[in-house]
Amino acid sequence: MELVSKRRFELFAGRAHPKLAQEIADNLGVKLGESNLKEFADGQLHCRFASSIRGKDVFILQTHVGDTQVGSVNDAIMEQLIMLDAAKRASAKHITAVCPYYGYSRQDRKATGREPITAKLIADMLIVAGADRVVSVDLHSGQIQGFFDVPFDHLTAMPVLVDYLNQVNAHESPATKMVIVSPDAGRVKVAERFAQQLNCDLALVHKRHPTGTINEVEALSVVGDVKGRRCVLVDDMIDTAGTICAAAELLKSRGATQVWAMATHPILSDMAVDRLKNSVLTKVIVTNTLPVPEHKRIDKMVVLSVAELVAEAIRAVFKDTSVSEIFGGANLA
Repeated sequence: MELVSKRRFELFAGRAHPKLAQEIADNLGVKLGESNLKEFADGQLHCRFASSIRGKDVFILQTHVGDTQVGSVNDAIMEQLIMLDAAKRASAKHITAVCPYYGYSRQDRKATGREPITAKLIADMLIVAGADRVVSVDLHSGQIQGFFDVPFDHLTAMPVLVDYLNQVNAHESPATKMVIVSPDAGRVKVAERFAQQLNCDLALVHKRHPTGTINEVEALSVVGDVKGRRCVLVDDMIDTAGTICAAAELLKSRGATQVWAMATHPILSDMAVDRLKNSVLTKVIVTNTLPVPEHKRIDKMVVLSVAELVAEAIRAVFKDTSVSEIFGGANLA
């Protein structure tokens, strides 16, 4: 007797970002599986998949975000870990953890003594819980991929963001000149890739963090010509918005006609929304790797969807085709 194996696909999602999960499922043309997540009276979580997943390729989607019905960032991570463990114990053939936003990604090294490297800890927990592969979008530091002993697919939201800028440029006069600006030295390579894709100039804001402070920044100088031009600040995330707003002020003082902010992950913690609202920024463009609730949306904000990109990556992983080809190799640069 000859047995012919047919690969089967199943997509489950945590409760951190149900809207994005549904968009991804719609793009894939599949129905989200039922995880039956619930909490006991003492806050402990429980998961039981509604149907058999034995021998299936299972994808478990959860963005690591707080301030939702899940609770804190830690709760979102724990929820995904429990789902991974449930899938492993249910004999899933292959398990992929999909984390549109990877929690603790800024703690990727020891900046001072007696500190943890929490990004590595999260990697270890995902693998121990049962992940055979991990997918994420625009890591704060690409080197985080090296924390994993399983395949890691690093996606980038650049195609979505570049398409938006191209559409804007197509409807404006050729005289309107745009310059891509890196808000600090650490993002220069990313900003350079944007500038190459858009065929425009590049500039850099030099900043520093005052000694002994957290989430505080001083913008000091601008390298590059920004006078009379629209500046687009490109970053991986907007957290407290201190960096972006300080850079925008400096660019405006150097003669920029408009300053836009563009980032993949809209964390928007603390006083970020008020800072953005009251800043000199003309427009704030982000993606939906993290949910942006209505009370955090302001008139100058544009939220773009990465659902199609993530869905294409999931499809490529399932079919064993190239993920990097989706991005023309830009996700590897």
